[in-house]
Amino acid sequence: MKNVFRKGFYFKQYEAPFQSPFDKLFEVFKELITHTSGDFDEAIDWLRELDKEYKLTDSSYTIDDFIDDLKKKGYIREELKEDGSSGIGITAKTERSIRQQALDQIFGNLKRSGNGNHKTKHLGNGDEHTGELREFHFGDGLEQISLTESLRNAQINNGVDDFQLTEKDLVVEDTQFKSQMSTVLMIDISHSMILYGEDRITPAKKVAMALTELITSRYPKDTLDILVFGNDAWTIEIRDLPYLKVGPYHTNTVAGLQLAMDLLRRKRNTNKQIFMITDGKPSCVREKDGDYYMNSNGLDEYIVNKCYSQAQQARKLHIPITTFMIANDPYLQKFVNRFTEENQGKAFYTGLKGLGEMIFEDYETNRKKRIK
Repeated sequence: MKNVFRKGFYFKQYEAPFQSPFDKLFEVFKELITHTSGDFDEAIDWLRELDKEYKLTDSSYTIDDFIDDLKKKGYIREELKEDGSSGIGITAKTERSIRQQALDQIFGNLKRSGNGNHKTKHLGNGDEHTGELREFHFGDGLEQISLTESLRNAQINNGVDDFQLTEKDLVVEDTQFKSQMSTVLMIDISHSMILYGEDRITPAKKVAMALTELITSRYPKDTLDILVFGNDAWTIEIRDLPYLKVGPYHTNTVAGLQLAMDLLRRKRNTNKQIFMITDGKPSCVREKDGDYYMNSNGLDEYIVNKCYSQAQQARKLHIPITTFMIANDPYLQKFVNRFTEENQGKAFYTGLKGLGEMIFEDYETNRKKRIK
């Protein structure tokens, strides 16, 4: 297995068994589309370069054949570009496939339980069977009765010849409440997310796509809002994730937190949380008169104090904030520690490695809170 590094992209030559030529190229293509933020032409240029180096195709199936198949299968379409010229863009089918691939890549190696494993620890009249049996109590629903075990008890207690089924014979299967969670995922898109040649936005973007796919496919009753923050903060749609780019922005963490709390105030779910992916350095706030106060030199006390105030406000609203810190500067970690204390939330200093796994595990853990 050989590695190649080009323009900040990291690829591995990999050929899974029993893959068709299209499937083999499609896996690489989805990675390239994610790295190029949905730019089809750039992705194909890179695919051709990789083909030259790694011989991904042969005369029986070329890159041009692959492009034709993408069109036939509905993964790409003709569209107008911003400058009015015609071009090729990816479709919603491709966007969904990219999210599924991100989910498989990030969460595929983790242990998963069956459908609907979002549980509270509270036993009783719930939604999900636990496999544990207990005696019937007044108020238990008929649908909870384990007929097989109850009939078995009746035969043991009352005999087979003169069959009787009494209340004492009844056995029910315990269930657990399913809790619902409202989550806001904050993604830092300030310039520092690609500073010094380190691509921090692509891993963050892939985690967002994986988390989105996880929730929409596995926990459809949960809600997930995604927002990005630079000089300001704004929400984005799920379909926008593959195209997400870093801008020439400072980091207005305060604006992101304010918007996140506004979104969660509207949710009726008891359980609410904020996940924040950032390199940890707030450098901008917007004043009441609309002007921006910016300072990128170190940690500005005025700015960080406003961040602490937002952390305290979220705490009063019973909204924990989990910060996924993807930079390792000691002074930034000190800020995140203080921020976490003010909110009584959590912080993970994962770097880029293990970011997805940390978010997955924390999401699952938080979903097991007891419904009050």
